[in-house]
Amino acid sequence: MASDEPKAKKHKLSEDEDEKDVCPSKKTPPILSQNSLFGMGNPLLDICAVVDKDFLDKYALKPNDQILADDNHKALFEELVKKFKVEYHAGGATQNSIKVAQWMIQEPQKVGTFFGCIGKDKFGEILKQKAEEAHIDAHYYEQSEEPTGTCAACITGDNRSLVANLAAANCYKKDKHLDLEENWKLVEKAKVYYIAGFFLTVSVESILKVAKHASENDKMFCLNLSAPFISQFFKDNLMQVMPYVDVLFGNETEAAAFAKEMEFETKDLKEIAKKAQDLPKVNKERPRTVVFTQGKDETIMALNEKIETYPVIKVDPKDLVDTNGAGDAFVGGFLSELVREKPLDQCVKAAHYAANVIIQRAGCTFPEKPNFS
Repeated sequence: MASDEPKAKKHKLSEDEDEKDVCPSKKTPPILSQNSLFGMGNPLLDICAVVDKDFLDKYALKPNDQILADDNHKALFEELVKKFKVEYHAGGATQNSIKVAQWMIQEPQKVGTFFGCIGKDKFGEILKQKAEEAHIDAHYYEQSEEPTGTCAACITGDNRSLVANLAAANCYKKDKHLDLEENWKLVEKAKVYYIAGFFLTVSVESILKVAKHASENDKMFCLNLSAPFISQFFKDNLMQVMPYVDVLFGNETEAAAFAKEMEFETKDLKEIAKKAQDLPKVNKERPRTVVFTQGKDETIMALNEKIETYPVIKVDPKDLVDTNGAGDAFVGGFLSELVREKPLDQCVKAAHYAANVIIQRAGCTFPEKPNFS
């Protein structure tokens, strides 16, 4: 870390605190500017509505489930909009995290940039509007072949049945969007990058271009394991990107699936974190940090040959509304402090705060302003 500390909120190292445990700093106080945080992934328009049992039965949906839409669900999205009072939100894992980070930061607006693919249609226009309302700088690749990706959240009582139709989100093209000079300039402006593992199934070449840029310019590149199937069925893509990963996120089930595919021969989450941290890395000057969440149990972080644990904020079960957005919110909170070059323990604290707020609300939504310091 440089000798001159930021003037605001000085962080003094204790005798037993390693300098590398602190997010990298510069000789001048970091000024948070627009487009400092970059995300790329699968944009979905979340369509939320309270429905009845007949609607669930018609589309063979379970009251509390997450599925990908198939041919049987083609009419579901239009019927949902026509028949029920709906709310729209800009969704998708990476976009959710960028949205939460921007909410935590508040000012300036458009600190977060987001790239992804949508359709030239009504839902695409709504998605653009919702991204604007969330104050993120969304630059979508718009195409006509597939409709905008959507996720129907069918609410019955305390249950939410999620039906995702990726559609256009699967159609992102590096040469048609990322490679364009005006778009690449936005990538270059960022100092922290985050991509959820889901995008490994769409455009690994786009991820690699961004990851290599981050590594070559000593910037932070973050990746999420996202789901067990990513490690199970897209391991080759994942391992192409892993050497560039500075911060790896995952939950306990994703970590277990990753460990099994990597033949780590352990089910101990701390050991898995340590082994993931020790995987080959291109930028050896910056040790990899691994962050594993466990729902209501403590969060594990491997950094600099050490394992740290952090208890989550307790929540009364009666206040628990919806845990679906908890992981995205956790990452968003973490990124909001990482991009401000705060110590990693402060990043985890912000992550826990954001997740705690989101699980007490329906969907990945939040109040107007955070109450975090």
